[in-house]
Amino acid sequence: MSNIDFIHEEKAADIGNFLVGRLLPFRQKRSIGPFVFIDHMGPACLADHENLDIGPHPHIGLSTLTYLFDGAIFHRDSIGSAMEITPGAVNWMTAGKGVVHSERTPEHLRQKDKFMHGLQIWVALPKDREFMEPEFHHTEAKDIPAWEDEDATYKLIAGKAFGRTSPVPVYSNLYMIEIKAKNDTLIDIRGELYGESGLYVLEGEIKSGEHAYGAKQILITKDAHLCTFEMKAGTSVYIFGGDPFPEERFISWNFVATSKETLEQAKKDWIDRKFADVPGDAGYVPFPGT
Repeated sequence: MSNIDFIHEEKAADIGNFLVGRLLPFRQKRSIGPFVFIDHMGPACLADHENLDIGPHPHIGLSTLTYLFDGAIFHRDSIGSAMEITPGAVNWMTAGKGVVHSERTPEHLRQKDKFMHGLQIWVALPKDREFMEPEFHHTEAKDIPAWEDEDATYKLIAGKAFGRTSPVPVYSNLYMIEIKAKNDTLIDIRGELYGESGLYVLEGEIKSGEHAYGAKQILITKDAHLCTFEMKAGTSVYIFGGDPFPEERFISWNFVATSKETLEQAKKDWIDRKFADVPGDAGYVPFPGT
């Protein structure tokens, strides 16, 4: 990957039964294009008495993207959505002016041993969409654009690239791409990307010039147009990026906004229980420190 500006290793933290690796943000880089938050969940083996239980919590000013490699999550939200996501599908929830959702192990798996592995991502909304009505969209795995050549397979999980468009309804110029190497191969995608770009090595190894990079590293460049790298057989990478926004984004807990005043109001509204409830889930995650 040409002109690498930052190399960042995944920082792991235990959250409940899960090992979560924070990829973005970090001190030197707060966003990649419109992407402001990327977490690597797992991999985690859960026993029959262990389950994912993230109770109702709020978001504003962003869209969330959930993409699983293994396992299943049941999503519920305050606009009435109720959907199980399985590997290869995409859950895309746009918070806009405010939404509440929960993420739990589906009922049919709660008494079984299970495996969980995936990515959770926040994409900031353009300023003119910051206070839009919340939405939820589920895209099945079979509907995600996929193609291959002799040495690698590709998926366009979200956005536009390679002359293709994912059906996930994004609101800015962005891309999230999966590439898996069947054999040792040179990936030359110069001219296919735009804006800023980050490449996350999920497993395996890539080389850029004389340097090799292994699993759980994210490489970030400002010149996405010049993207070439070598992949070892069995390597999987995820490329995130797009056009950055002209306005700075502020983040507080689960809130993203172009003004700190909006963040403070959202915090107050959540503490005062002014957000809508999630039908079928009576839980409540308090604001940190309250």
